[in-house]
Amino acid sequence: MRRSELVRRLARIPGPPAPRADLEQVVTPPEVAAELLFTALAAGDLEGRSVLDLGSGTGRLAVGAALLGAASVTGVELDPTLLPVARAAAEEAGVEVEFVASGVADWRRPAEVVVTNPPFGAQRAHADRPFWEAAFRLASRSAYAFALADSRTFIERRAVAAGAHVVATRSIAWELPRIFPHHTRRRVALPVDLWAIRTERNR
Repeated sequence: MRRSELVRRLARIPGPPAPRADLEQVVTPPEVAAELLFTALAAGDLEGRSVLDLGSGTGRLAVGAALLGAASVTGVELDPTLLPVARAAAEEAGVEVEFVASGVADWRRPAEVVVTNPPFGAQRAHADRPFWEAAFRLASRSAYAFALADSRTFIERRAVAAGAHVVATRSIAWELPRIFPHHTRRRVALPVDLWAIRTERNR
């Protein structure tokens, strides 16, 4: 599948019908989601792999991973009201994805590859940390994730502590539209990084 086709199909997946600010329910832009997924695909971390999407929301990363040939995909989402939207998106895309209501800290089933767009901590400091902890704990091969640029030191230190290896970190163009009542600007550019991390212990 071409990147442009993936972007087009991911753009069809709606965001949360009533986004919650306390959970930072911000939709991953389709172009940004495609960037993460094609990065994983190029590294041999999607096709034929088991994939776990932590904080799957309405399913853009999870459905995209399935479209690019993942052997199995599970989406873990705390807000159960988003699961019907995600399941409908997977059905429309013609792929099988298991969506489960659970907090990431409570999830125990590992996968080869973890993908995640965690909360950035705008509403609650360190809201992203349980996602990173779960990613290092659950990914047997690799993890791909987004984070604000000011989280680099924390992520690098946590990767070292987990025995993981940072393969790449690069800046991503990410514009946040006005979603919540406290947003005063129509659109804001965010300093976001895309991380590719090898978690496999026998490197």
